[in-house]
Amino acid sequence: MSTSYRHIVRILDTDLKGDEKVGYALSKIRGIGVNTAFAVLRICNINPDNWVGYLQEGDVKRIEETILNLSSHLPPYLLNRRKDPATGKNIHLLGSDLVLSMKMDIDLMKKIKCWKGIRHALGLKVRGQCTRTTGRFGMTVGVIRKSAQQQQKKE
Repeated sequence: MSTSYRHIVRILDTDLKGDEKVGYALSKIRGIGVNTAFAVLRICNINPDNWVGYLQEGDVKRIEETILNLSSHLPPYLLNRRKDPATGKNIHLLGSDLVLSMKMDIDLMKKIKCWKGIRHALGLKVRGQCTRTTGRFGMTVGVIRKSAQQQQKKE
């Protein structure tokens, strides 16, 4: 551990607070969850209980290189884009690439008019949730309040 402390550490275009532990701070990067963060730190031989502010530049570079090459370090079931439709490879997307690919996938589903695409286009729940009582817009439906006079008569 270094003695110099930084309040903000920039890793992969994401500002991480220096007063958080490395294992959980890495999960702030879009596309990196807690389990993936701990796997990256294990590959880099960095203690996940260290504070981000005390990381040395060499450690930050190792973390960035490992995250950018996750598909070569981790088994395919830990990656977030297995069998990419465009390339057929197992890849791990980060940041804006992840957001853009999700948007393109949803647009493709809308274009081919599959069930999920239709639900996305209509703004309804996609994954089979009940919609009778949840996911409503506007005023509450189906709830009738008793008037104040009727409540007083009962008492």
